Amino acid sequence: MGSLTDFTSNSVRLMNRSALLLVGQSRRPARWCLFPGARLRYRARTLALSAALLPVLALASAVRADEPPLTLAEAQRLATLRSKQVEASDLGISASKDLAVAAAERPDPVAKVGLENLPIDGAERFSVQRDFMTMRSVGIMQELTRPTKLRARAAESQQAVRLAEAQKAQALVAVQRDSALAWLDRYYAQATEQTVLQQLQAARLEVTAAEAAYRGGRGTAADVLAARGTLAELEDLAADASRGVSSSKIALVRWVGDAAGRPLAGQPAIDTIPLHKHTLDSQLAEHPEMLALERREELARAEAEVARADRHPDWSVELVYSQRGSGYSNMVTLQLTVPLEIRRASRQDPKLAATLAEASRAKAEREDMLRAHAAEIGAMIEAWDSARERRERYRSYIIPLAADRSAATRAAYHGGKASLSDLLLAQRAEIEARLKALQLEASAARLWAQLAFLNPTPATAEAATAEAATAEAATATSVGSDRGELP
Repeated sequence: MGSLTDFTSNSVRLMNRSALLLVGQSRRPARWCLFPGARLRYRARTLALSAALLPVLALASAVRADEPPLTLAEAQRLATLRSKQVEASDLGISASKDLAVAAAERPDPVAKVGLENLPIDGAERFSVQRDFMTMRSVGIMQELTRPTKLRARAAESQQAVRLAEAQKAQALVAVQRDSALAWLDRYYAQATEQTVLQQLQAARLEVTAAEAAYRGGRGTAADVLAARGTLAELEDLAADASRGVSSSKIALVRWVGDAAGRPLAGQPAIDTIPLHKHTLDSQLAEHPEMLALERREELARAEAEVARADRHPDWSVELVYSQRGSGYSNMVTLQLTVPLEIRRASRQDPKLAATLAEASRAKAEREDMLRAHAAEIGAMIEAWDSARERRERYRSYIIPLAADRSAATRAAYHGGKASLSDLLLAQRAEIEARLKALQLEASAARLWAQLAFLNPTPATAEAATAEAATAEAATATSVGSDRGELP
């Protein structure tokens, strides 16, 4: 289906370019006036070409009709499911949870096997039975980690899990925002192309009328050249708009894959945002980036608690059973090992001070980032309000006035009271007004996407969570099946 869609899309694009080329050929003035029969033959060939391409157009329409439209929400959902960044975040959460399990456990016991006091010379050399000091020993040693230290390590690992979860929320926000921006870019690129094509059709009619007036002696060659120049400018503008559509589609492919070729539907409500510029500080407290910085600060404080607990050494206990020769008694050894912290001020204390400084640095960075985000988002809200206000001004006043001016000038031109140059100027002002309104709306839409998706949307977040649970279950199954192969 994808190959057929690409074929039909390329066919339609080729037809559009062929039509532009034929129109460009139709603007060559001398040949039509000198050879009227050539014009008739040209029209016949054009009609034949159109008839031959009608089946392709019908096939393209049938293929596109079978494809469901791509809404903004669907594009974000597909982008979330396809995102490797979200997948990497899920793996990071899984790794942090696994480390949290190990952090709360004491070290493994250490087994010992030895041969002590073996003679190496004399009559009893290399004998394990005759010398009373020779012992074959087996023992076990266990480090007794303090409970406070185990709790501190477990808390540190839990904070690492929370940080990984906050980073996943950051990744979700980035995917949703960027995929929305790509969708909006294609949406408004297509709207711009449609606006230009409408004006291009009107310009072609003006060229035909100017040529007819010139042949009938009612117009001048200057009018014909002016009409053709305007048409050439609009054709160039249409080519640039077509390139913009192609570029925006390529950018959307990164997020949704083959679904980028589907038609778009459902214009988003860009006139509402879930923010207010007077309460940004409290609203931004739940922003994923702020939460990530807060989690990083909490992790730094948990690391400081681990460093504080490390200032008190762990004891080790060892039990050894020693077997001597048959004529001697066997022995049991019990020993307790205690590290001596004779230079705490040069070893443990600097580490604690460094972790506390790191926690303070994380707090300062979070507060500074909160202020920066508040200022940045406040400016974005002002720009969004301004773009919407200017768009409404264009819709309510500037575009209607430009359209009325074009209609009045056209009526005056047909009545002989205005020149073709006046009509072309009025039409140019109208298309510039329409394109400016689209540009303002696209700018407002991009700002809306950045403001509306500061936090993950619930539906997309649930889809990502379900996908992560499926991937985690698959990973656990894979690890369980391969566990026998681990050394």
